[in-house]
Amino acid sequence: MSTPSPFALGATLYLPATRNDILDLVCGSRIPGLRSLVVCLEDAVAATDVDSALTNLHGLLARLDARGGRPRQAPLVFVRPRNARMAAVLNDWPLMKHVDGFVVPKLTLGTLPVWAAAASNPALCLMPTLETAEVYDPGAMVELGQALNAILARRIIALRIGGNDLMGCLGLRRDPARTLYSTPMAYVIQMLTGVMGAQGFALTAPVFERLDTPSLLREELALDLAHGLVGKTAIHPSQIGPIQEALRVSREDLDSARRITSDTAPAVFLHNAAMCEPATHRKWSLNILERARWHGVRPEPDGDERHLPRAPENPCDSTALEGRGASPFPASM
Repeated sequence: MSTPSPFALGATLYLPATRNDILDLVCGSRIPGLRSLVVCLEDAVAATDVDSALTNLHGLLARLDARGGRPRQAPLVFVRPRNARMAAVLNDWPLMKHVDGFVVPKLTLGTLPVWAAAASNPALCLMPTLETAEVYDPGAMVELGQALNAILARRIIALRIGGNDLMGCLGLRRDPARTLYSTPMAYVIQMLTGVMGAQGFALTAPVFERLDTPSLLREELALDLAHGLVGKTAIHPSQIGPIQEALRVSREDLDSARRITSDTAPAVFLHNAAMCEPATHRKWSLNILERARWHGVRPEPDGDERHLPRAPENPCDSTALEGRGASPFPASM
């Protein structure tokens, strides 16, 4: 199994499994440029609709199978089961070969063994979601990270931060005029970046739940990137472009990253009025290079984009997920 780069995720669109237009989305024809999507059987589906949602998912996968699978330009596709019992059923469906993996909801140290047994198909990657009260406890997150590394690390693309559920644990909802970083989630994101990031896990940013404040979305995206987050959940197709534009790297950062990772780089040097130290900045540089491979580089005001890497035309082509060069994350990621 080849685990995709976490930077391949980009903006991840969630869809209820009850929708009747998922096939076009999964095949990449409905929303050009969509990098990843999640077919949700959990919170997005009412209890009364679970059976019809499962039937709809099975029908979707059967239609994909009849077509010979997803096109090469299609986005990454994940399924979010309602619970571990449902995951165990889906895990054994032969048609799940057309899915990249599971999004595991509300994972905790206590539920990890059950989920590991339920989602045991080694061909399916995993994206556990951190969205329970235990997430506020750094000690619990240290233990969870250690357990994930021991049991499932090679299958994990990234850990997803469930911002709305975590705010709900405190009885809060974000102020529509402020970013998530003006709430207790600032502490959570900073803590998870340190605790889970230090253990080798990539993290994705929580959803931005408004569609009428694009400037605030851009502000939050800048803070997401400053905290090292590699992608972001989208609630609507209109958010996909801004999210993926934010993930493009600056020419200055790309140039610095190339110099820092050069075999001839001195131990310490000055570049763009900043100290560069390869021993310290190498991992940052690898992250920048990986982002540039997947998302390209922002053009300069003069519009000169010569010699700058561009986002791949088929960013989620299954063959493009291989041979992409050194990943900034360990082999387990």
